[in-house]
Amino acid sequence: MVPVGSKEETLKQSLKEALTETLHEQRDFLHEIFAEVLEEFALAEAIREGQDTERVSRDEVFCILQV
Repeated sequence: MVPVGSKEETLKQSLKEALTETLHEQRDFLHEIFAEVLEEFALAEAIREGQDTERVSRDEVFCILQV
């Protein structure tokens, strides 16, 4: 009979190896997800900062964007 602790360590090691392999194989996909998450955080922060600033007209915004 195999000790319980040994079974747990074997399972833990197998899960680590499976996760490592998956992360390696799906690197581009994970990179895209991570980039999108960072963009969402940046957008949320920009919105929060914008709530504390002076309001400007639509025309002023487009005037700045045309420069």
